[in-house]
Amino acid sequence: MPPLISVRDLGFHYPDGTPALTSVSFSIEGSERVALLGSTGSGKSTLLQHLNGLLTPNKGRVEVDGTQVNGETVLQVRRKIGLVFQDPNDQLFLPTLLEDVAFGPLNAGATPDDASARARTILEELGLHGVEHRAAHHLSGGERRLAALATVLVARPALLALDEPTGDLDAVSRARLVRLLRARSETLLVATHDLRVAAALCDRGLVLHHGALVADGSLSDLLGDSTLLERHGLAAPLEG
Repeated sequence: MPPLISVRDLGFHYPDGTPALTSVSFSIEGSERVALLGSTGSGKSTLLQHLNGLLTPNKGRVEVDGTQVNGETVLQVRRKIGLVFQDPNDQLFLPTLLEDVAFGPLNAGATPDDASARARTILEELGLHGVEHRAAHHLSGGERRLAALATVLVARPALLALDEPTGDLDAVSRARLVRLLRARSETLLVATHDLRVAAALCDRGLVLHHGALVADGSLSDLLGDSTLLERHGLAAPLEG
């Protein structure tokens, strides 16, 4: 059985020639919980966007469950990869939260009643029951984060790929999101520079630095290597 995610010699540069990813290779098995660590500008978001075909590599390849990601397979791949963007507003664009969450199932061929029922179920699971008829801009920051997650979970992906999921949250909202994610069964890939969040959610770590994969291993070992963290722009977690 192939790994859920296989990235081989992935390279990508921007139109002006600036390199973003350089010869990145790794794989992720089903049920793994992996932290993608790196400072701002390390290439984390760029890498995530290759997993579901939002970006096309200049070299190398990405496979999802044995299927190479390309223009012909992108719709198939996106049913398995649930990407939650760094900015929730990129995923919330309809008049109400319920419509936002039901949009994916409707687009995939569900009936309006089924799409609405699935949307209500996932909103209740995430503690958003009672705000489903609000517009996204009337939600708190924490609620918007959960709402963006709901738009992905409703599609029942095999892998959740989260881009800085706690970046602008207060301590209470951050703790709530971590608790919810820890209770999920999906394979998890979390791009973050928040080492406490990584430690709370993941067992394995990948470290990106200037677009290159510089470490891959047990997250506890990586977090215990202060030299590695400092060298690549990651602060060691505080005691306590």
